[in-house]
Amino acid sequence: MTPRHIVVAMNPRASFGKNEDAGHEVARLLVSAGHDVVALREKDYVTLENVTRDALRPESVLVVVGGDGMVHLGVHLAREKNVPLGLVPAGTGNDLARHLGLPLGSIPLATEHLLRALEGAPQHIDLGVATSQHGVEHPFACVFSAGFDALVNERANTLRFVRGRHRYTLALLIELAKLRPITYTLTVDGVEETGSYLLVAVANSQSFGGGMKVTPDASLVDGKLDVFTLDPLSRLAFLRIYPRVFKGLHVTDRRVHIRRATQVRVASERIVAYADGERLEALPLDVSVEPSRLAVFA
Repeated sequence: MTPRHIVVAMNPRASFGKNEDAGHEVARLLVSAGHDVVALREKDYVTLENVTRDALRPESVLVVVGGDGMVHLGVHLAREKNVPLGLVPAGTGNDLARHLGLPLGSIPLATEHLLRALEGAPQHIDLGVATSQHGVEHPFACVFSAGFDALVNERANTLRFVRGRHRYTLALLIELAKLRPITYTLTVDGVEETGSYLLVAVANSQSFGGGMKVTPDASLVDGKLDVFTLDPLSRLAFLRIYPRVFKGLHVTDRRVHIRRATQVRVASERIVAYADGERLEALPLDVSVEPSRLAVFA
């Protein structure tokens, strides 16, 4: 095995603090395997991103330890610095790790998997990129959300008096009580259309939200994005279809529509988009795919 220079960026609040020592455990195992390791843990994402950027060299491998929020940070830096990415899932969502088939629920097993991958060459996967009207680029690995799920995320960010997963549960209930279709203008590979939907998502991978297989046939290596829309539903119909998403069975419903594209503009009023669970900015945004852009040891 050739020793590698590895920068480990860890989220001390992974899985709401349940895996706060995971990053140090990963760093110890990588050092024991003979790698040159720089372990970074900071008080917030902004500081962590800046410190990690400064630590990366052209020959580095960036390893992120945490959930999809850390993956989002890792994808951004790996694309910017043109270095390969490694993942050790330690969060609550872990959707990219699920799609890549990484071990979940065990830091030693996930790190062992990473060590085996580091002995060979990385694989290359597609990236999604959401671009603002001012040219600001937001790369993402999993799913760009601009419908009901984005509203729930936005609501959760305002609930300062509730912590952890309960904040998202409460936000879901609040937004469900206000459930209503939203008017969008979508431009899919140059063809413009206007419609009312409850959910609009542009997916690079299969799932979001911790295993919700919104686009179960999506591929990370096909050079395409899966464009998901859900027609207006009553609250009762929505609650009936919701559990089926975890197994990808919702796609048989005639009100679910999925198509593939390479360029999508999503426009609507007063909607803030999210990607990989992280807040981006208000619509409109142009979403595109960069085929085989990200090198991943997985």
